[in-house]
Parts: sequence; C-alpha cells; structure tokens
Amino acid sequence: MMFPMIAALALAADSTPNVAGAPLASNLEYVMPIDGSWTYAAGTDGSQATFYNSSRQQQLTIQCTRSTRRIALLKPGAAAPSMWVWTSSQKKSLPASYDASSSRVRAELQAFDPLLDAMAASRGRIGFSTSGLEALVVPPWSEVGRVIEDCRV
Repeated sequence: MMFPMIAALALAADSTPNVAGAPLASNLEYVMPIDGSWTYAAGTDGSQATFYNSSRQQQLTIQCTRSTRRIALLKPGAAAPSMWVWTSSQKKSLPASYDASSSRVRAELQAFDPLLDAMAASRGRIGFSTSGLEALVVPPWSEVGRVIEDCRV
C-alpha cells in the first residue's frame, strides 16, 4: 500500500515540464550556456539585445517595441507552432509564428509578463527551444533586463 503512494509522489515531483514544444533535455538546471556574447542596441521605438555565439552567428534576439509594450523573442529555426522558454524559476510554452524571409521563429509577450522577470533574474542560464529540439541555452546578461525595462518605462 505504501509503495503506490510513494510512486505517485515521485511522479508528481518530476521536474520535467509537461508542455508542448519542450526540448529533448527539458531539465536545463545543469546545462552550460553556449559561448558567446550579448549586444544591446537602442532604436526609435524600443531596443533589442542579440546573443551571438563564439563564431558571431546570431542565436537569439529579444526585442522591445515600446509603442505596443510588447517584447518579441526571435530565434533562428524552422517553422514551429510554439517556443518553449526555461528559466531557473519558470518554464513556459509560448505560441509562435515563423517569418520565412528571416528564417526566424517569433514569440511575443506583454512587457509586464512575469516570465520576463524570470528571464532577467535567471541563475546562470535561460533556455529556448522550438519544435521539441535541443534547447539553445544562453547566459542572462544585463542586456536582457535592460530591454525588458525599456519596454516598461
């Protein structure tokens, strides 16, 4: 009688999220971020932070459009219905669209979405994945928080 109860508790404590689009290795707590760096650029209607890998290839862009108070997450890839985002405190699957002209998947959030705070405060890494593929894991440098704050003022 005790064994089924322990098994049920173990299943409930599983740290793997049950969301569509979760990457193959969905517990990213110990995955090392890829080598690279963030850049920040202010624009006329907001700002953006872009992460480049060590070969200077664009991997991820976080873009604020101040007039709409929306933040876009843009990741190179193939068409996908969702983008999965992992932080040290939250995991969430977001609806996504595909822009064939730029070959990027786009997911959007309102500027005050709690997931953005979790991204800015994540401990050592943030993960992004589309279509159940391996996650892109990047460090959460200050440029991420700066773009988020730009959309809130």
